[in-house]
Amino acid sequence: MMRFPFIRRAEKAPAVAPVPEARDAALPTMVQSNPALVSFLGMMDGATSEPVTIDSALGLTPIWSAVNFLSRTLASLPVKVYERQADGGRKAVSGHPLAALLNGAANDETTAFAWRQSAWGDTFTAGRQVSWIERNGRGDPLNLWPLEVAKVTLQSAGGRLTYFYRDGSPRGKTYRAADILDLAFMPGATRLTARGPIASNAKTVALALAVTKYGAKFFDQGGIPPFTISGPMRTADGAGRASADLTQAVAKLANEGGHALALPDGHTLNPLGFDPEKMQMVEVKRLLVEEFARIYQMPPAFLQDLSHGTFSNVEQQDLQLVKHVLSPWVKAWEAEANLKLFGRAAGPLYLETSLDAILRGDLLSRSDALSKRIASGQMTPNEAREMDNRPALAGGDVLFMQGAMAPVAALAQGETQPKGNPDE
Repeated sequence: MMRFPFIRRAEKAPAVAPVPEARDAALPTMVQSNPALVSFLGMMDGATSEPVTIDSALGLTPIWSAVNFLSRTLASLPVKVYERQADGGRKAVSGHPLAALLNGAANDETTAFAWRQSAWGDTFTAGRQVSWIERNGRGDPLNLWPLEVAKVTLQSAGGRLTYFYRDGSPRGKTYRAADILDLAFMPGATRLTARGPIASNAKTVALALAVTKYGAKFFDQGGIPPFTISGPMRTADGAGRASADLTQAVAKLANEGGHALALPDGHTLNPLGFDPEKMQMVEVKRLLVEEFARIYQMPPAFLQDLSHGTFSNVEQQDLQLVKHVLSPWVKAWEAEANLKLFGRAAGPLYLETSLDAILRGDLLSRSDALSKRIASGQMTPNEAREMDNRPALAGGDVLFMQGAMAPVAALAQGETQPKGNPDE
């Protein structure tokens, strides 16, 4: 006789609560997000029993793709230091120490790209990233050191914000807010709290994990869906033995790669529930890709979902990415960096992130736009060359304009140039 394979419910992972530290009760504090925070808050209890952590969420390809794309793209954007001019213009400051700090090396051990990528990665997963600004005796930034966000506690006393870091020493370290670069996915009004995309959408993540786990289990069993067996089983013990034997036979079939399962006469197998095709698991996964695109506000094309993509709408999604996704994050980072690196009463110097590198993809459109700006007197040739990382040329700092234009009234009288000396 054979047995019917039963399906075990996924066991709940025990919630892990961080050990509270001794603190002044008058100080409101918040321990920053860590992989056990979702379980600690009870967010894993939902439609499924899948425990949600940052590591498990990154095992989902849409989240992995979104986090890597955003963090790498934002980390690759060049940061420039500008000086405001008296006439309202600005001038790029070449060789400024901060430009080297943000584009070259954040410290003696970490490149600027690696530091910025990890900062954005923490922001798009844990919901927050903090880095300590090491300064010299004059207060100028020397190095940027990332702090492990799970070991940071924000405190507010007397209206001033401080960051307590458990660095392993008995007393830890406390940093002024002015010496911390703090980038939060969705900060609270007092900045003591911050919401991350994974913790805030734990149920959606758990659903995606459950679907992935179901598919893995299904194919791990050789693609055989759960089923029932019916036949001449007159006692409960007989039914139990049949179920045990059938479970063993199915496991052996899956391990050996066989395709045929022999049944005793008079016995039949019937599917229990629906197989993955009838459950439309493919459609569920596609829907979840769209859900994660909404969470990160990314166009679906950048999560490799071209199910509704056309040539024209994918091009528009490219523009949407720059305008409505990357640009707001760039502005948030610039505001924090300018405040903490130059101070509130900053002088003429400020930082700005260049998005030109992203817009270089369409060479024909970019070249046409630069040509029109030069021909209309909006940009000098050297300014256009600088945007393409080309060296300046002699005579390229002069504005040019097409000379064939004339007033309409002058054209009606057969004249091509306005009367009078233009220099008078």
